[in-house]
Amino acid sequence: MTDLSANAPLRRLGQEYTEEWTLDNSAAQTIYKGQPMILDISEDTVYPRGFVTATVVDAADIFVGIAAEGPVAVAAADTETDNVITVYTWPTIVGFKSTVYTDADVGDTVYMSDSATLSATAADNPMIGKLHRVLDGYAFVQLSAPTICAGA
Repeated sequence: MTDLSANAPLRRLGQEYTEEWTLDNSAAQTIYKGQPMILDISEDTVYPRGFVTATVVDAADIFVGIAAEGPVAVAAADTETDNVITVYTWPTIVGFKSTVYTDADVGDTVYMSDSATLSATAADNPMIGKLHRVLDGYAFVQLSAPTICAGA
């Protein structure tokens, strides 16, 4: 598993829906475009952080969307209100480069096993939505509304 170290090449189908979020600054982080954003309830119940493999996803954590911009660097010494990011939210359909899914999987629940990899596995991974379509090497996922990561 490899976390993003640069912005992901994303595609979108249909209307984009975005929301601005103030980022958690309890630990330094760099957010890249395409990274899942979660409210890590054990760290901060108000401000999201980027999901990476080192994040322990708890069943109570909440997926809020996919980073629509990046890189955005956050230092632990920053004032939280200084770090705002735009996030794709439900019901946006976001395309991720992926070889994990085929059209036979349309309708399946989609998770991310790290900040760069789609997965069909729930354990310790945030659920990001449902597979909408696979086209030209991209798996298009209709994002979930803010969702508790109960499959974690």
